[in-house]
Amino acid sequence: MERKQIKKALVSVYQKDKLDVIIKKLHSEGVEFISTGGTQTFIESLDIPCSAVEDLTGYPSILGGRVKTLHPKVFGGILSRRDFEKDNEQIAEYEIPEIDLVIVDLYPFEATVAAGADEPTTIEKIDIGGISLIRAAAKNYKDVVIVASQDQYQPLFEVLEAYGAQTTIEERRWFAKEAFAVSSHYDSAIFNYFDGDEKSHFRLTQNNAKPLRYGENPHQRGMFFGKFDEMFEQLQGKEISYNNLLDIDAAVNLINDFDDITFAVLKHNNACGIASRPVLVDAWNAALAGDPVSAFGGVLITNAIVDKETAEEMNKIFFEVVIAPDYDLEAIEILSQKKNRIILILKNAKLPKQQMRTLLNGVLMQDKDLHTETADDLKVVTEVSPTELEIEDLIFANKVVKHTKSNAIVLAKNKQMCASGVGQTSRVDALVHAIEKAESFNFDLKGAVMASDAFFPFPDCVQIAAEAGVTAVVQPGGSINDQKSIDTCNEKGLSMVTTGFRHFKH
Repeated sequence: MERKQIKKALVSVYQKDKLDVIIKKLHSEGVEFISTGGTQTFIESLDIPCSAVEDLTGYPSILGGRVKTLHPKVFGGILSRRDFEKDNEQIAEYEIPEIDLVIVDLYPFEATVAAGADEPTTIEKIDIGGISLIRAAAKNYKDVVIVASQDQYQPLFEVLEAYGAQTTIEERRWFAKEAFAVSSHYDSAIFNYFDGDEKSHFRLTQNNAKPLRYGENPHQRGMFFGKFDEMFEQLQGKEISYNNLLDIDAAVNLINDFDDITFAVLKHNNACGIASRPVLVDAWNAALAGDPVSAFGGVLITNAIVDKETAEEMNKIFFEVVIAPDYDLEAIEILSQKKNRIILILKNAKLPKQQMRTLLNGVLMQDKDLHTETADDLKVVTEVSPTELEIEDLIFANKVVKHTKSNAIVLAKNKQMCASGVGQTSRVDALVHAIEKAESFNFDLKGAVMASDAFFPFPDCVQIAAEAGVTAVVQPGGSINDQKSIDTCNEKGLSMVTTGFRHFKH
């Protein structure tokens, strides 16, 4: 396979970390350097000769550094096609040196935005010369190697170590592909800054590609694009799967709504058990009691530090993933006994406020459902008002139903989910399923509360709930038949509160 020699390199970077190894290696291979300002000074500090771009172009850096490399003698040297006779004639005529390697990075625009900088400061971090160099070198990958970020230093070094300052067209094309990934991500970040909350166009890029064993099913390819390590520290366990990630996402969103010590068990993105208790081990046992059958192979999450006693109880069942803010050393020793078990520490990471999914030939985007009801949001609409304990249970159940697939009904008592009806086409079916499930696990529903993710179109649900022993109901309200449900509650002695907020989750 033919290899092309690197003779001259243009280096102009914002971040100098790890650059010295690359420069020294290139120098040992006889490569000459052209550079700008601080990068030139850095190279020369390594006792390596380096020509200034200003000497090549005949122009100094002007406009406060806005214009340094934007010149035909720079871009001509990058874009000239070595196998085009006319190009060779022109670069000879205008004394333009061929540039075989470009190492460049971009001003830290995203970091500047994240730091809350004012607009003038942010605008100055929009790179012009760097992005132009990247595009030019990547376009001419047949002749030029482009290294567009520090992430490509190691791949370049591996090529240099193996073959010296020579590259194949396949290698150059790979570097070009990575360069366009850098430039497209950068441009998307700039657009989204200018677009703000308008959402006039959909532009989203994610780096950090992670191949998964497969997708939702073995015949489907799966990938995760994101910064998993920013959210979690994985203490042990097998490779995380596509379905694991879906459950982990659902678990994190659910637990974030709870301030009391809470434990939840999730299966297929829904809680099959959840409870709040003053002591963690009690929360675990109560959560498990909600559905000990479905808990098998589930995802466990808590908002408290897992201690030895809780770990011992947890270890009695098989589960795939556990998530907590931390673990006692003894707890880790216990939970680590099963080597494939995934143990995650949930960091205090910032989550996006929008969510999206592909649909038809486009993308749906919406604000996340971040509203969580409090006692102040509950409007009593019946003759009977809920007790203080019922109010606590209503708030608890409403948090759970918010994170349950629609149509959804949640039955709860003493801050413990007794059962839920999940993803039914009929709200009555969801309720009937929840009652049957609760009874199958020997829950006494007398004094339980019911939460619905949307309004009751007819009074049948409250009628059935009353017969099962439910004494208080929370729902959004808003049906033209609300009064019929309220009247039924009054007839049966139930209290009902409305919130004004629907929590569909399709």
